[in-house]
Amino acid sequence: MKLEIISKNYKASDHLKNVIEAKVEKFARYFEDDATMKVALKQIGKDKYGMEVTVFFAGNNIVRSEVISDNMYSNIDLALPKIEGQIRKYRTKLGKKIKQSAFEEAPAPQEKAEVPADKIVRTKTFSLHKMTVEEAIAEMDLVDHTFFVFLNGETGMVNVVYRREDGGCGLLDLVY
Repeated sequence: MKLEIISKNYKASDHLKNVIEAKVEKFARYFEDDATMKVALKQIGKDKYGMEVTVFFAGNNIVRSEVISDNMYSNIDLALPKIEGQIRKYRTKLGKKIKQSAFEEAPAPQEKAEVPADKIVRTKTFSLHKMTVEEAIAEMDLVDHTFFVFLNGETGMVNVVYRREDGGCGLLDLVY
């Protein structure tokens, strides 16, 4: 697995890079050699630091985690367990896209990271894919977003699934 560390408005020390590299080594058991993990480090305001970890594997598959705290080293311990938890939760969906020998150990406990509400700072373009509502919810969890836009395979219409504050999911059925 390839590792890319990217800094935005933040100067990463060599020690931090070494710690990230050491902690990321265990993810090689989940992914083939052609997978890429991008770790984006950024300073947010005066005393907050953000870390975004994205793993690209098996074509166009993505697993993602984003955390913000007052310490970049804490971010490592928050973001990487989220990625591992997503992989374990969706291992049947991911199937042959990850290494089958990765799950021979007992599952590790999952920690929930606090995710603050941020403003939208960029616009992204993506293509819609036909899928069921259940598949869309799984994709939303894999990319660690609170919503996911998809083309409903049953109705042929654009829908949005979203994570509700009570922990459940909602479905927006658009009329256009």
